[in-house]
Amino acid sequence: MQHVKKRAEATFAAGCFWGVEATFRRVPGVFATAVGYMGGDTDNPTYEDVCSGTTNHAEIVKVVFDPRQVSFEELLEVFWANHDPTTLNRQGPDIGTQYRSAIFYHDDEQAALARASLNKQEEAKRFPRPIVTEITPVSDFWMAEDYHQQYLEKRGMASCHT
Repeated sequence: MQHVKKRAEATFAAGCFWGVEATFRRVPGVFATAVGYMGGDTDNPTYEDVCSGTTNHAEIVKVVFDPRQVSFEELLEVFWANHDPTTLNRQGPDIGTQYRSAIFYHDDEQAALARASLNKQEEAKRFPRPIVTEITPVSDFWMAEDYHQQYLEKRGMASCHT
């Protein structure tokens, strides 16, 4: 019998992390989320550093999930359905490299699944323009400040999508 892990992680960048986090927190099988910064050139960046556009970090959401309840492929579907992966360094009114679309994979299996999922989206012509989502290995995760964690929930808001 094959052993299935009880806990796995996925990391996504899909624009402002407040709405992305709220979306993933509603997925059955997701234990926890954390927002932060990844993919940049500066150690321990602050929100202000990232927003300056000088650190090259993306606003990301780390998703801790039970793969027996929700698969990485299902999380990828949530990712594609909840942002525009065709706008380079932009989501709605938010512009800058921190708002880029990216999948940060944790292992070779996630990398392969992410690439296959992107190809599936392109072949289905789901989006009117070419997908610009980066697929890249995880790097240092820098936790965002406490006030960003579960930001929308703390304010009684369901989403911040435009």
